[in-house]
Amino acid sequence: GLTGSAWGDWAVYTASPLRAFEGELGVQAPVGFWDPAGLSKSGDEEEFKRRRETELKHGRIAMIATIGYITPEYFKFPGYLSPSADVSFDSVPNGLAALASVPGSGWAQIVIFCGWRELTWGFEAFKQGKKPGDYGWNAITSADDEVLRRKLSAELANGRLAMMAIIGMFFQDGLTGSAWGDWAAYTDSPLRAFENELGVQEPVGFWDPAGFTSDGDMANFKRRRSVELKHGRICMLATMGYITPEVIGKLPGYLSPSAGLKFADIPNGLAAISKVPTLGWAQIAAYFGFVEFSGGFADYKTGTPGDYGWKVLTSSDPAEKTKKLSAEIANSRLAMVAIIGMFFQDGLTGSAWGDWAAYTDSPLRAFENELGVQEPVGFWDPAGFTSDGDMAN
Repeated sequence: GLTGSAWGDWAVYTASPLRAFEGELGVQAPVGFWDPAGLSKSGDEEEFKRRRETELKHGRIAMIATIGYITPEYFKFPGYLSPSADVSFDSVPNGLAALASVPGSGWAQIVIFCGWRELTWGFEAFKQGKKPGDYGWNAITSADDEVLRRKLSAELANGRLAMMAIIGMFFQDGLTGSAWGDWAAYTDSPLRAFENELGVQEPVGFWDPAGFTSDGDMANFKRRRSVELKHGRICMLATMGYITPEVIGKLPGYLSPSAGLKFADIPNGLAAISKVPTLGWAQIAAYFGFVEFSGGFADYKTGTPGDYGWKVLTSSDPAEKTKKLSAEIANSRLAMVAIIGMFFQDGLTGSAWGDWAAYTDSPLRAFENELGVQEPVGFWDPAGFTSDGDMAN
């Protein structure tokens, strides 16, 4: 579809639409002609030139914007930006914060200048017989065609880099208040609010890729920390509950004398859910309710998140106490991941761990000796199409 043949030497695909632009500026090592979105696959030269002109404009603006971010860190003009508004150049902050400092008349001048440039240079130079981006002011030129091509290729490459750079600067500026510099200097960033809290540990440090704490709201942070601790503690108990019966065995006697149900009769893992009598589930739910209501739901509003008055992890040494509480958070995070893994493996195989040879009741066993089960992956069905064990399907 792209080349006119399914194989062969690329040099012979002279009729491919991809050939139309592979000698253009911007086709550079190491990727060569790179158009993963297929924008140029039609081979339409006019459409290609329109996009090239747009790329050049955006790249040039981005290069100026990037320099505009960097220069004021080292130099600002003396005097006034707006004498009538008493706004000096020195009083205008760098980066995004400058947007609010420029007077309305200043923005009007910027818009008028941009409009004048667009209208006098035109919007589609390539339709006037010129090269895309050629507006008659040739700062980059040379009598040597090879040198000229190298310079124009460099402009494109730098423009592409600048488009990425300015977006990165906007993002970092929005998060931290500055587009670069030592993190220790970003004292006003909302991310600072929580970087010394428990749970900020090596190697990632303060890690919040979803941006839950970007608003700097301490009440929200404490509520989430309380929820994290509750979930983590439950998952640590659940993980131990999976492991203990496998390692040290089960309690003697009866779980339910009235139902004649022994502890030894209860299977491990998810299979145990169907064995517990209804009255047992009622006791579990009642106990949970008692713990929740006696401990309260708003611990984070009145004190330390997760502090319900029963302190197992404590110490008279503040550093030792912090280390223990940090270990609790780290272990609970691991347990939350571990218990989900155990549920998944148990659901697929009938046990949360152990030798695959022992999982004789797993529905995955139904097809492991069929044709197509080959080394090195063996029986491989990541989408779970055979998980129901249905031979007809």
